[in-house]
Amino acid sequence: MSSGVEEHVIYQIANAPVREYPFPHIYVESVFPPEFYTALRRNWPGSQYLVSLADTGRVTKGTYAERFIMPLEPSEVEKLPEGPRQFWTGVAQWLHARRFLDAMVGKFDRYVRERFGGSLAEVYLMAESLVVRDHTNYNLGPHTDKQNRLMSLLFYCPDDESNRHLGTTIYTPTDPSFRCPGGPHHPHSLFKKVATMEYRPNTLFAFLKTDNSFHGVEPIGDADVLRDLLLYDIRVATVSARPPAREATGSGSIGFKMLKHIFGAKG
Repeated sequence: MSSGVEEHVIYQIANAPVREYPFPHIYVESVFPPEFYTALRRNWPGSQYLVSLADTGRVTKGTYAERFIMPLEPSEVEKLPEGPRQFWTGVAQWLHARRFLDAMVGKFDRYVRERFGGSLAEVYLMAESLVVRDHTNYNLGPHTDKQNRLMSLLFYCPDDESNRHLGTTIYTPTDPSFRCPGGPHHPHSLFKKVATMEYRPNTLFAFLKTDNSFHGVEPIGDADVLRDLLLYDIRVATVSARPPAREATGSGSIGFKMLKHIFGAKG
């Protein structure tokens, strides 16, 4: 990926206003340069390179059967034909580089400080990205993600604007005091829909995980719908749980020394 594409994405994200209600999030239009987005769609992996999330061991067997993924890991990217392989290798190198992780943590720095307080010395962050395709009947009840999640980025990648209603929806509970540390999905009936981040070409929905970051996907009842997106998640681990270094096209990571640089921490 050229440095110009990387600069464009970081510029768009860095200058997007943070919406604080009901939890910190951003919605960014034209997140990629137009010509790069065209190339992204042209090189989108075919269905034969995607596997049902239900069969990966990442989730409980039998769940998420309508979600198909390809992790941006060397072992998976290498299976692609030459053109798409080169394209996604470049994307992975940029997404998993420390600079992009720095930019995202810095974007939400005030909220990250509030979450970790004085315990930054024990924080270790890891990033992972997935090519995702959701099929008809896919839906997610309101939830707040697992407790080890720091933030999530959803790059929406449709060909056109005909399915704008298929974006991720933000909810608030009907009981204003209800909070959830993360994990279970809750019935839609217990929540009010606040807004849907429209599923439009070349847009990004990114948000910080909190105990009230309730979001989900309304049931997709449309026939023959394919919902393509690129997911980038930042997860939290303790320093003691830090994994060995990964290859350039594997998951990115950041430790306390980098957090000190971002936040000006002392000690």
